[in-house]
Amino acid sequence: MTKVSKAIIPIAGLGTRFLPLSKVLPKELWPLLDKPVIQRITEEALASGIKKIIFVTRPGKKIILDYFKSLGIPFEKVSQNKQLGDGHAVLQAESKIKNEAVAVLFGDDIVESKTPCLAQLIKVFKKYQKPVIALYRLPKEQLSSYGIVGVEKIGPRVYKIKKIIEKPHAKDAPSNLAIVGKYILTPEVFKYLAEAKPGFKGEIILTDTFTKMIKEGKEILGYEFEGKWLECGNKLAFLKSHLYLCLKHPEFGQHLKKIIK
Repeated sequence: MTKVSKAIIPIAGLGTRFLPLSKVLPKELWPLLDKPVIQRITEEALASGIKKIIFVTRPGKKIILDYFKSLGIPFEKVSQNKQLGDGHAVLQAESKIKNEAVAVLFGDDIVESKTPCLAQLIKVFKKYQKPVIALYRLPKEQLSSYGIVGVEKIGPRVYKIKKIIEKPHAKDAPSNLAIVGKYILTPEVFKYLAEAKPGFKGEIILTDTFTKMIKEGKEILGYEFEGKWLECGNKLAFLKSHLYLCLKHPEFGQHLKKIIK
């Protein structure tokens, strides 16, 4: 189980935080500088050694699949006909996974780094052979917006996850390490997802599954990746990430800085 050659990329979300534009064009195809967000995610997977992309999709997202066909990027697809949570989305791809570890990349999270974030996670997985979650250190004032982990450090930037708390008040946060939507999952995680009972809003949530595994003594690791997290999960985060990349652009950056001043 040392190789990670497949990546699941869920694209079945409704994009409600980006209405009304997401009704016309799926948010996954919105450009972050000069490339759609989903292309950046897929390129990260390919640059990390992934050989097969599995999109979890739904009716209305055909335009995304057509886009990748036009680029000549091979992929497979499975359907999530009802949006019942991120864990449920991942579970729909189980038939494409043959008792092997698999990467999962959600479309709201871009990482700017010398070594692709996913490649960093795969390296950790190869050493420890345990599920791995991407982590990013945040300032105290941002902790209440994210899933935060309680951890025990076991190696350089590597942590054993002891607990996961969703959107805690800063005073209740067990650390300042937030979960980013990039994972290496083992077959055991799929077993737990298949047995999971829907929680809040009738959804199966990946982090709830991790919490159950931890309570039952299973080991889940976190890795504080090297790089900058460019979040795209809401309008303000998307604008900040877009502006960050624009200002760094060798051709446009200086012109934009003058306009902003």
